[in-house]
Amino acid sequence: MSRFVQPHRPRKRFGQHFLVDHQIIERLVRAIAPRPGERLLEIGPGEGVLTRPLLAAGAAVTAVELDRDLASSLADRLGQPPRLDIVQGDILATDVVALAGDQALRVVGNLPYNISTPILFHLFDHLAAIGDMHFMLQKEVIDRLVADPGGREYGRLSVMASFFCEMNWLFDVPPEAFRPPPKVVSAIVRLRPKSLSEAELQVLPALDAVVRQAFGQRRKTLRNSLRGLLDSPSIEAAGVDPGTRPERLSLQEFLQLALTTR
Repeated sequence: MSRFVQPHRPRKRFGQHFLVDHQIIERLVRAIAPRPGERLLEIGPGEGVLTRPLLAAGAAVTAVELDRDLASSLADRLGQPPRLDIVQGDILATDVVALAGDQALRVVGNLPYNISTPILFHLFDHLAAIGDMHFMLQKEVIDRLVADPGGREYGRLSVMASFFCEMNWLFDVPPEAFRPPPKVVSAIVRLRPKSLSEAELQVLPALDAVVRQAFGQRRKTLRNSLRGLLDSPSIEAAGVDPGTRPERLSLQEFLQLALTTR
């Protein structure tokens, strides 16, 4: 049985907004569908409203919490449950591969709005240890994740995320589902890592360089934004029009450009 612990006062510097809507929590748990014996990594467990049902389903949970007060009180909030390991620290400094051991991790979390993109890129670097990911994010971030070429939401995050993962928007979460309510709508997204070949992994540094430089000046055409990396003849050799803006290019076209730089 859980001990009584005072509700935590959300800290603005950590971007804390605690999910309190039980219907949303139940819907999220159904989407994750945790099973006995699975290992889950929960990023930012907060007061444990998601941790509790994940444990109840028989999964083992490693909870990484930056806030020292929340980390130290989580086990008491949940009644000192078995199969819960609490790590007080920054997920950006956490070795996810070491946490996984010999079993792929399923990663879940209500990610802070202010550092959600860095967390995603950190996890992309550890996908060999990850089975799937379910995140609550600012809807604007999810719109960028799943954006198709040609829209204003399409950018570096869209291209790189689509290289690493298959992604599905699941459902929106209104501000009133949180304490305190954020000023934005949130949403749930599922990401499943792709099985990348050795050849695809070898082109990754070049792809990252091309995409980063192209979207660093997204209003310019490729012949201008990629200056110093690729000239117009090289862009044409990749089968891409140098007069095109980066938001028009598919992942495959960016990969062709990356191969041209090698």
